[in-house]
Amino acid sequence: MMQKILVGLIATIGSFVALILLQPSDYQITRTTTIAAPAQDVFAQIDDFHRWQAWSPWAERDPKAKTSFEGPASGKGAVFAWSGNNEVGEGRMTLMESQPGALVKIRTDFVKPFVGTSYSDFTLKPEGDGTALTWSMSGQNDFIGKAICLFVSMDKVLGGEMAKGLAGIKRIAEAGTKKPAQN
Repeated sequence: MMQKILVGLIATIGSFVALILLQPSDYQITRTTTIAAPAQDVFAQIDDFHRWQAWSPWAERDPKAKTSFEGPASGKGAVFAWSGNNEVGEGRMTLMESQPGALVKIRTDFVKPFVGTSYSDFTLKPEGDGTALTWSMSGQNDFIGKAICLFVSMDKVLGGEMAKGLAGIKRIAEAGTKKPAQN
């Protein structure tokens, strides 16, 4: 009897491990919004890490997080590092490419609560009198990441946070384009 239970347990665990291993390693999540502001106003919010605190969905999760900046104030080579509570963890973002009004590419290296690297592309395209802004995040899941994705939709959770960030950029960029009332 005990042997049958043990064989059943091993088969169940083996099946679960196989299911995890069959999950895709690569992920890509994309969200887009249209902003009633010129591309340069939208670009300014993304290309300068100092401005991220005003719209980043993760900044509000730990307002007391320790942050630091290295390199140029904005553009290629700018670095933002953070260390916070369990919700935001610890990591470092490096601006890898900056094409004014068109594209920002960022590498994010996570240290805590897990080690990993992701890449974000912010693509700006003129759309009517405004700008279409697309945020794409990609990377690879290790075994633990694949296991978590069996139970939690990365697209839903991370995509939701990205949508909040885009809404923040939209709010700020559109507020900056409003003309004051003339007397």
